[in-house]
Amino acid sequence: MRRFEGKDLLVATHNTGKLEEIAVLLKPFGIAVTSNADHGLPEPDETETTFVGNARIKAHAAAKATGLPALADDSGIEVEALGNAPGVYTADWAETPQGRDFEMAMTRVWTELEAIAAPAPRRARFCSTLVLAWPDGHDEVFEGVVKGELTWPMRGTNGHGYDPMFVPEGYAETFGEMDRWEKNKISHRADAFAKLVAGCFA
Repeated sequence: MRRFEGKDLLVATHNTGKLEEIAVLLKPFGIAVTSNADHGLPEPDETETTFVGNARIKAHAAAKATGLPALADDSGIEVEALGNAPGVYTADWAETPQGRDFEMAMTRVWTELEAIAAPAPRRARFCSTLVLAWPDGHDEVFEGVVKGELTWPMRGTNGHGYDPMFVPEGYAETFGEMDRWEKNKISHRADAFAKLVAGCFA
C-alpha cells in the first residue's frame, strides 16, 4: 500500500460539508485540503455502476487535471428488500428539474417497501468508497459501511440525504436527529476514513 507523503491533498468534491468533514479528519497530519471548486474543476460524469467505479472516475480526473493527489468519495444507501437499490443511484432518486429533493426520494423508498409488503425490520446500510489517486495513475481503495434499519415517518432535520429515515444499529435516533459530529464518528464515511488513515497516513 502506498503511503501519502505530501502536504497538499485535493478532495474531488463541490460539497462543502464533505470537504469540511475531511479537512477535520486530516488536520492531525498537517495536510492542507482543497476542493474541485478551488481549482475550477467540473464534476466528471459518473458513468460506472459501482461506488468504487464512480469514486475512481472523480479521483483520477482531479489528479490528472491538477498534478495533485486526489481523494474522492462515492456513497449511497442500499435497501435490502429492494435488492440493494437505490445504491449508486441514491442521488438520482432525488433529482428533479429544480434540484435534489430527498424528501421525495425517501418517500419513494418507503412507498416501494410498502408496495411489496417488506417485513420489519426493513434493513439498510449506508456505503462509502474512498479512492485516493496519484497523478501517476496509482490508487488505493477503502470501503466503509454502517448498518441499520429504516423508519417512517422520517425524523430529524440534521444531516442530509436519507438520514431522517435511517436508524443505525445500536441507536434509537435517526441520523437526521443526531448531532452532526456524533453521526460523523459512526458513519460509513468514518469507517472508510479509519481504513484510509491506517493505510496511507498513520
